Amino acid sequence: MKRIAVLTSGGDSSGMNAAVRAVSRAGMSAGLEVYGINYGYKGLVEGDIVQLEPLDLDGRIASGGTFLHSARFPEFAEESVQLKGIEQLKRHGIEALVVIGGDGSYHGALKLTKHGFNSIGIPGTIDNDIPGTDFTIGFDTAVNCATEALDRINDTARSHQRTFIVEVMGRGAGDIALWSGIACGADAIIIPERDYDIQEIADIIVRNKEHGKEHSLIVIAEGVMSADDFKRQLDEHGDFDSRAITLGHIQRGGRPTAKDRVLASLFGDYAVKLLLEGKGGLAIGIHNNELEAHDIIDTLENHKHHTDVALQDLNNRLRF
Repeated sequence: MKRIAVLTSGGDSSGMNAAVRAVSRAGMSAGLEVYGINYGYKGLVEGDIVQLEPLDLDGRIASGGTFLHSARFPEFAEESVQLKGIEQLKRHGIEALVVIGGDGSYHGALKLTKHGFNSIGIPGTIDNDIPGTDFTIGFDTAVNCATEALDRINDTARSHQRTFIVEVMGRGAGDIALWSGIACGADAIIIPERDYDIQEIADIIVRNKEHGKEHSLIVIAEGVMSADDFKRQLDEHGDFDSRAITLGHIQRGGRPTAKDRVLASLFGDYAVKLLLEGKGGLAIGIHNNELEAHDIIDTLENHKHHTDVALQDLNNRLRF
């Protein structure tokens, strides 16, 4: 093997640049030429492919976003478009591709694998919703960002004796809500993986007030509903002087945490190691602090991400 390529796709997450750096530096250390594909699968099909040099990677480990950029490209679901992408890779003499991204990005790598092109997926998404791994690149940074914002909002809630409902990202998974909610001492955490009882939550707020706590904080995952919609439901059960806030895209950007930088470095280096061993068609992950690689077809078609809903029980035991 002489040439490999790397792309980032889907929503950006802090640590993607660190993963691109790791793939590239590990490949160069092994004597490979490494190419970057700009704008994800769109750039792949259009041939926006450039060779990466060591200087291109300087300082990237600390920067958020993705310097290779990303673009939505639903056309890649079509077989004819996938084959055009493979033609571009072969035209550049590229023998394997590393894809960094979330669920949609993985499905692109899955399609290439089914066509016989050697592809490896690295989980890069704040949502932490990829099967085959305990954690994805960007999740820790997003949780830290959400936690800081929740702490600030809690200060205002306490100052004005209000109830704040804060919507965090996560797509269809409740991981960001769970981790940030526990970290800030939320009074209730609402996630897609479990039903909720609006009356029970109203009762929690009332009980807080009866015991002298005049403010409350509710964290809701975007996969359940919007903060505004939840506020309307809650207001039907009492006057809690409630406010709804959506944190939005601030959770996706910013300098990656040390944990995300290290995780990205481990994943990128491991991906190159597997390719040098002649292995492909794999999805990389980490489980019980050990790196793992699973068949990407089996991982996506037969497995689902499992949110640790027991964390919600933990929060319920520890709240006021």
